[in-house]
This record gives sequence, structure tokens and C-alpha cells, in this order.
Amino acid sequence: MNGVSHLAIGVRDMERSIRFYRDLLGLEVKYDAMQPVGPLSNLYRNPEKGQRRAVHLHYGKGESAGFLVLTDFSWWVDDINATHDKLVKAGVKVLVPPRKADTGTTCLFEDPDGIIVQIDQRP
Repeated sequence: MNGVSHLAIGVRDMERSIRFYRDLLGLEVKYDAMQPVGPLSNLYRNPEKGQRRAVHLHYGKGESAGFLVLTDFSWWVDDINATHDKLVKAGVKVLVPPRKADTGTTCLFEDPDGIIVQIDQRP
């Protein structure tokens, strides 16, 4: 792994969490919209609703800039397929095998405690 791609956390009360991260910690809301759950329904608590609210909170400037997504955390990797293969061989539960995404290629899996972890490879 060579850096944090983004952090994403699931929250019980979106409005309360937005106020906390925006108003108290100074993150800037850059995106706030409902999105279809689509083929990733196994990642969400209530997939039968068919949608999730995604909020992107940005911080920092220049090289230190990043963003927080209010569901998982994600790391940049150089070779997503090799990392995926290593995880599979170790018996890790893969939720989404490597697939193309807006930011390159992404893969999601569970850590030993069932926490969703994502890895991304830039295009």
C-alpha cells in the first residue's frame, strides 16, 4: 500500500455526522446525493431500499488534500490484482472483486472483524 485513497464510514445519523465533521472539524461538503445501491447491495445494511446517501467531505490542500466518505476505508495500491489474489489465498472474504470504477480499479473485502476495506488502483 502506498497511501490512503479515502476514508468512508457508515453512520447512524447522517445530519449529526455532517455537522460534526463540517462544523466542528472544518471539512467541506463537496458532494451530497442519493445513489443507487446497484450491484454492491451486499455492502449495505438495508439494500432493499435500493439507494444510499453519499456525502463527500474534503480536507487539506495540495498534496495533503483528501476526502472522507460517510462507509469503508480505502488504500491506493500499485497492483490491485496481485493484492486481490493474495487476499483470496489467505481466505479473506472478498465482497467486490477488482472492477473498473470512476477512479481506476476498485476491490472491497472484509477484515477479520467484518469491517469493509477497499483498495484502489489509479488508471
